[in-house]
Amino acid sequence: MRVFGVDIGGSGIKGAPVDLERGELVDERYKVLTPHPATPEAVADCVKDVVDHFGWTGPVGATFPGVVTGGITRTAANVDKHWIGTDAAALLTDRVGGGAGGCPVTLLNDADAAGLAEMRFGAGRDRTGTVIVLTFGTGIGSAVFTDGRLIPNTELGHLELHGHDAEKRASTKAKEDEELNWQQWAHRVQKYLAHVEMLLSPALFVIGGGVSRKAEKFLPLIEGIRAEIVPARLQNNAGIVGAAMAAQAARAGAPPTAEPPAADGSPAGNGAGPAARTRPAEGPSPADRAPSAAVDSPVGWPDAGR
Repeated sequence: MRVFGVDIGGSGIKGAPVDLERGELVDERYKVLTPHPATPEAVADCVKDVVDHFGWTGPVGATFPGVVTGGITRTAANVDKHWIGTDAAALLTDRVGGGAGGCPVTLLNDADAAGLAEMRFGAGRDRTGTVIVLTFGTGIGSAVFTDGRLIPNTELGHLELHGHDAEKRASTKAKEDEELNWQQWAHRVQKYLAHVEMLLSPALFVIGGGVSRKAEKFLPLIEGIRAEIVPARLQNNAGIVGAAMAAQAARAGAPPTAEPPAADGSPAGNGAGPAARTRPAEGPSPADRAPSAAVDSPVGWPDAGR
């Protein structure tokens, strides 16, 4: 089954048709720059451009970099504040469908979408326990799963560490803006992961976003985290795939799930429970990590060595 997915980000808006049997893009994705200011109307026009580029006329799934409940956007950290309280799903459906509803749009948090894709097709496939998918880009998005079930809209990128919003210090944008080298940035990411681990004790971190393409440059530099840490397999396409998954689920009248759909195309009815996932997401034991690399409780953002 093919469904269209659009990933709305703070710097770019990209989309493509998705083959949901394989979790792959059918065509090369098309991307436009996020307008500034990124108002709902301006972004909706860009989403329409992306969908029209492929001549798509069916259901569309779209992500949003903030909290989404019932199609309404509740926060707007990296886009225009006019998004707050907007019925964005209705706005996008009207704009993309030309007012005729030809392209109904399902909207969800961007990191939740990426997480759903990674849990069905990528690094989280067949994993139980607590899995946290983190997307590093303009900000830091998070998707938290327990035995395959999504806890939506967690927004762990906005955790505060010693007075700093975490994503302002450890996002990819922060790395670029402050011209940090990989070692310096990895140290910040390490502090952030230590804080999240202290709060939620995950067995697995999946690191996504565009920076996942360069995982070999920074993941080996992160030390002292008990959980297993792996790069996202779908890399920066995960949001598009997850958006398409959400549109497929909405079409069937069910919430999106990491479980593959049934043979008739309908989504799984009970989520990804333990019976469906047989490989626990067990990270390495503390003995597998060098004792000298131990990280105590998070202590903010060190400026030394920058």
